[in-house]
Amino acid sequence: MKQESEYSCDVLVIGSGCSGMSAAITAASEGLKVLVIEKEPKFGGSTARSGGWLWIPNTALAKEQGIYEAEGAARTYLQHEGGDSFDGPRVDAFIKNGPEAVDFFYSKTAVRFDMPLVFPDYHAEAPGGTQGGRSMVTRPFDGKELGAAIKDLAPALPELTVFGMMLGSGKEIVHFMRVTKSIKSAWYVTKRLSRHFADVLKHGRGMTLTNGNALAGRLAKSLFDLNVPLWLNTKAMSLTNENGRITGAVLDRAGSKVRVTAARAVVLASGGFPYDIERRKQLFPHAPTGAEHFSPSPTGNTGDGLRMAEAVGGQVTTTLPNAAAWVPVSMLTRKDGTTGIMPHFIDRAKPGVISVLRDGRRFTNEGNSYHDFVQALVKATPPGEEISTHLICDHKTLRTYGLGSVAPFPMPIGRYLRVGYLTKASSVAELADKIGVNALNLKETVRGYNAEAQLGRDPVFGKGTTAYNRYQGDALHSPNPCVAPIQKGPFYALKIRIGDIGTFAGLKTDASCRVLTGDGAPIAGLFAVGNDACSIMGGNYPGAGITLGPALTFGYIAGKAIACGAEDVAIGMPLNTTFAVVSR
Repeated sequence: MKQESEYSCDVLVIGSGCSGMSAAITAASEGLKVLVIEKEPKFGGSTARSGGWLWIPNTALAKEQGIYEAEGAARTYLQHEGGDSFDGPRVDAFIKNGPEAVDFFYSKTAVRFDMPLVFPDYHAEAPGGTQGGRSMVTRPFDGKELGAAIKDLAPALPELTVFGMMLGSGKEIVHFMRVTKSIKSAWYVTKRLSRHFADVLKHGRGMTLTNGNALAGRLAKSLFDLNVPLWLNTKAMSLTNENGRITGAVLDRAGSKVRVTAARAVVLASGGFPYDIERRKQLFPHAPTGAEHFSPSPTGNTGDGLRMAEAVGGQVTTTLPNAAAWVPVSMLTRKDGTTGIMPHFIDRAKPGVISVLRDGRRFTNEGNSYHDFVQALVKATPPGEEISTHLICDHKTLRTYGLGSVAPFPMPIGRYLRVGYLTKASSVAELADKIGVNALNLKETVRGYNAEAQLGRDPVFGKGTTAYNRYQGDALHSPNPCVAPIQKGPFYALKIRIGDIGTFAGLKTDASCRVLTGDGAPIAGLFAVGNDACSIMGGNYPGAGITLGPALTFGYIAGKAIACGAEDVAIGMPLNTTFAVVSR
């Protein structure tokens, strides 16, 4: 390593995802000198490849839609979801500060959101659940506003793109699905693709940023507007500690050692531990060697923040019923020979799609949330068997909705068959033999399912009976947007395994984001946000954006706490900066 250098600031933020940039922007808006570092060569972390949705109750955005929640409803819902792991003080801090954080970012930064009128909580029928008004999506962003820094923005997950283009809201996805059925949709898709290809020719990539790429881009623009430096290829090696107070960190900046002194605080926002094999072994029951897990999260999220905090007395919560936000994934060999990991968010809910185990039988409501689906899969798999399942559909369903990385008609499917991602057969029995599933049971499963599906029913598992099921189905398919028979061959299967979209188990923190020791005492000068902090969701997944909503909010809380030097900031200490809610 090259000769050591030094750097001084007020706040050092380790990680450039939503939570880290939120904390940095908030602190810098108060006049503090902030430095953000990122170990990867591009910024944005998990945020850049996410869906860009944020779950925050009681925002002005919801009220502008005429959605007013009953007092205490959000807390009731989170208490129901969290169960024995419910953390009242931190949940209260989130509910109080979430709307304030959204107003702050609207009034002071380039960050913008759109609130759909209807996007139900994942368990909308539970106490405190709602049919909409809590999940919002990042508004698309023109990447040209980042100037030369656009080249440093981490790309979207390739498996979630079309020609390298990440689709935006649900309306945009619907247009692409109906491109051959609607003149309006065909025209929309033509314009969207034309603009994208023109950008690729001129700039080397699409410039209409959507979803998580838009959120990372908007946050970065806000960061740069405040003249906050962002160092890429910079890894935090260890924290520095003087008389029990964290005073900075030792960094490896592209092979050079840099000792950073942070007069106010260090904020850990390094993305949790989806690629920490040892911690996987400890906390993921389905991955006893750590290798039985396939995460689409960035490979750089190796638990650095957790280890550095533990070295100075911090403690990781290990008692959550689920240590991560589970998602079913499929494995795809890309054209360059690398392996892609495709998360399955919405295809399972479409009419004509079922999921079966090796015994050829269904095991759950396929339209339930990805987190719930994986829990059901783990529970239903016999001991000693590989924890996996297959999605099954017929030709009409595949070409109408797609499946995993396979896009709907008119996109070709030949490559997916050649590389073994998709399995095709002329009969259900032949399909069962090809994928190693009990053929007699699969035939009986499909026969029994079809008998009820003809009438739009699923009496066995109730697919299509919840608000979330119906939202993810096909609204134009009746009488049940999630149920259709599997009738005419050829038939297709796609293998599913377990992955995550972020870890839940993290450092114990208080309502002001201060890292706590095992006995509950705060470590002076050390804060943790995002997936480096223990999730407030209690190991459950209540709705779209329950990772990014708290990430933005607790980043804001941490920034306030550091700027104000207040112990009780999370329960009422305002920013010194005054702001007004701007027009949406």
